[in-house]
Amino acid sequence: MVRSIYSEALTSRIAYNNLLLLCRQAPGRLSGSPQLNTAVQLTRQFLLEAGADTVYLQPVLIPNWKPGQTEAHVLNGNRKVALHALPLGNSVPSPAEGITASVVEVHSFDELNALGRERVSGRIVFYNRPMDPTLINTFAAYGRAADQRVSGASKAAALGAVAVLVRSLTLASDTFPHTGQMRYQEGIAKIPAIAVATRDADSISCWLKQNPDVQVFIKTTCRPAGDTAGYNVIGEIRGKNPAKGILLTGGHLDAWYNTPGAHDDGAGCIQSIEVIRLFHTLGIRPEHTIRAVLFMDEEITQTGGRKYAQTATLEKENHLIALESDRGGLLPVGFTFDCNEKDLEILQKLKPYFEPYRTDTFLKGGSGTDVAPLRSSARILAGLLTDSQRYFDYHHSAYDTPDHVNIRELQLGSAAIASLFYLMDRRF
Repeated sequence: MVRSIYSEALTSRIAYNNLLLLCRQAPGRLSGSPQLNTAVQLTRQFLLEAGADTVYLQPVLIPNWKPGQTEAHVLNGNRKVALHALPLGNSVPSPAEGITASVVEVHSFDELNALGRERVSGRIVFYNRPMDPTLINTFAAYGRAADQRVSGASKAAALGAVAVLVRSLTLASDTFPHTGQMRYQEGIAKIPAIAVATRDADSISCWLKQNPDVQVFIKTTCRPAGDTAGYNVIGEIRGKNPAKGILLTGGHLDAWYNTPGAHDDGAGCIQSIEVIRLFHTLGIRPEHTIRAVLFMDEEITQTGGRKYAQTATLEKENHLIALESDRGGLLPVGFTFDCNEKDLEILQKLKPYFEPYRTDTFLKGGSGTDVAPLRSSARILAGLLTDSQRYFDYHHSAYDTPDHVNIRELQLGSAAIASLFYLMDRRF
């Protein structure tokens, strides 16, 4: 049956065509946007067409932050050079007239604090620490650089800075600004936070070395707009013995305002829907319930995952596994499992089934942001593990388009998840 699952996945274009439709009809599907509402209805229809027994929408209150318009340029003597820049998620707007100020470059919070208020006050802090290219695990490289994006504005504002520029978190040298979430610390003034493309970051750094009096102009109309209604999209094939529990696969449906969100995380959503289709098409009637969940609001405040977990607890649902696919529609190499040693030993015995497909790396590790709230109630948390070397080229940028998703790699991931669930349904 595992061979049949892979054969069906690798000879079908349904999942890839669904990804194309999602990215074309609902790009920039950030929480609170009309595009996200379109995505909800679109994927609901995908689940019905996939053969789910039940499809429903789970209401959840989500944030509604508007990106507005952004203008940024460097003033270097008589030169005025436009920057490829976008506001970070949750940033406040600039004053209506914009901000023009000199720039101080730092690579860490220690460097920032060493400068002190006297050298920071009234200036724009430019965080220019790149992701570490020597780390083979690109998610680790991302994690080590993300603090400047997430917390940098408040750290700089505490010393009197008027705005921050943050180097995009990508290993690529390009002109795509890569946005992402930032957070303000209570009790500290809120200042605008802008992501700048890596090539522009390198240029600013070079100009500052030649002329420390370089100034930057920033104007952005981004703003918070209160909370609004959203929906987790849920579809399932009911198990013959539903008391045995739920095998959940999911991804997050929202994507940043500047991107079609093909890899992050259109691919994960489409793979989860495809698991339902594969079970239905092959006539597999599982003992456990197979459930696909497309979560709201992973990018800003993760309310979709928390709402799902709260509801599951209230309804006393039993999840055998909650797996998230949120590492792109790239070549799958295996899975990560967050579980006890006894269950990990059972799972390790499934590896031979995945060896022919080179998806047999089974690691004890993390899962995903959206399924993490199920930690206290799910027996096993898991994540689809992909070859992530190119993932951050696309992540949170306009470069994350469906033409950068390889149909074969996407479907190898779909088949891997479906095969894992098929085997677990019979072993647990």
